[in-house]
Amino acid sequence: MSAKGDMFYAWTTSSDIKGECGGAVTSFLQHALANKMVDAVLAVRRGADLYDAKLELITDPAEIPKAAGSLHCGTLLSAKMVKKYMNGANDLKIAVPVKGCDAMAFYELAKRTQINLDNVILIGLNCGGTVSPITARDMIADKYEVDPDSVFKEEIDKGQFIIDYNDADGKHQHKGIAIDKLEEGPEGYGRRMNCQRCKCKIPRQADLACGNWGVFGEKSGKATFVEVCSEKGAALLDSAVKAHAVEVCAPEPKGLEIRGKVETAMLKLGEKNRTRQFAGLGEGRERLQKMMKLTSRCIGCRACIENCPICYCVECSTAKPHLIDQNRVPPDFMFHLIRFAHIADSCINCGQCQELCPMDIPNALFMHAQQVELEKMFGHKPGYTMELPVLAFAEEANERARLHATGSDMIYENVFGEEK
Repeated sequence: MSAKGDMFYAWTTSSDIKGECGGAVTSFLQHALANKMVDAVLAVRRGADLYDAKLELITDPAEIPKAAGSLHCGTLLSAKMVKKYMNGANDLKIAVPVKGCDAMAFYELAKRTQINLDNVILIGLNCGGTVSPITARDMIADKYEVDPDSVFKEEIDKGQFIIDYNDADGKHQHKGIAIDKLEEGPEGYGRRMNCQRCKCKIPRQADLACGNWGVFGEKSGKATFVEVCSEKGAALLDSAVKAHAVEVCAPEPKGLEIRGKVETAMLKLGEKNRTRQFAGLGEGRERLQKMMKLTSRCIGCRACIENCPICYCVECSTAKPHLIDQNRVPPDFMFHLIRFAHIADSCINCGQCQELCPMDIPNALFMHAQQVELEKMFGHKPGYTMELPVLAFAEEANERARLHATGSDMIYENVFGEEK
């Protein structure tokens, strides 16, 4: 029997699963669905090409292997989809593979009672970052001098962004360029800015934390490193092993050392990038003026609000005419100040508000810079536990009591006196 804190190498026993690193994650998902541990799996699948990732709710275990493999050019966030289109997993049990920002989003929505984590199994995936699809195509054409449409596989490994493609003669070619070389230029190539400064590389708030970091020796490339992070994760692992869906063995001591070194290096790089990117914003009045200038491009489309995992209010304050003139474009800077005030203490640096902004406003950079400062001041670290955000403790005593009792930071009431 496994327990929280245990670590294994795991690999699938199924010849039908062609997943990366032994296919253990695919087998865990398939086993959970086939054995009614969950009603569905929310997985990422390739759309038209490897630059087109899509979320798909899978209810047939036979379809799970089609979602095997990684898509680093897919920049989706699964938690908001569960909240918006699956009633927060209140009506069904689901298993979801998650990168760090996905896992943090699940926690932030759960503490606001928008997702029922009791009905969710999170399979965490170690993540070195993602690349925006358009950026990836431009980067491959420019830096790799390869037709983006000829690429049939990409990966981030050993500090490189690596592509597999067919050349003009139809021969399989393999090419990699160091991530830091791609990101040091002025073109904006490499990983998304929020991924560059991310410090949640192994999402241990998930039930199982899986990936290739730490797989060493004869199992390298043939097995998945699995870290048990909860009783729920232990139950899934034990069930899959008992059913012979996966096989496991103890990790190599050298592998544990390598795993630690990789994670440490990634965390140091994230801190370095935070320092560099935040410094570019300036401080005090200079930062405010820069934010006002860049947000003046805003067209009020509200994509930042629609896709943020922290925004969930039934009646958004930015939509209230007595606060914001709804007919003005660009909207008054108060539009952005309201968002900063509501979200900054809980920003998980997922980058969705920036990724999906049609005017290329660096919203995530603004928000994350403020979150880091609030974390220094109050010690609250969003996305890792069910601890309520700083905002929840800024209300009167009776409001704080209600917040603790309900786990929700929605403080407004409508005209009928009912909670929104």
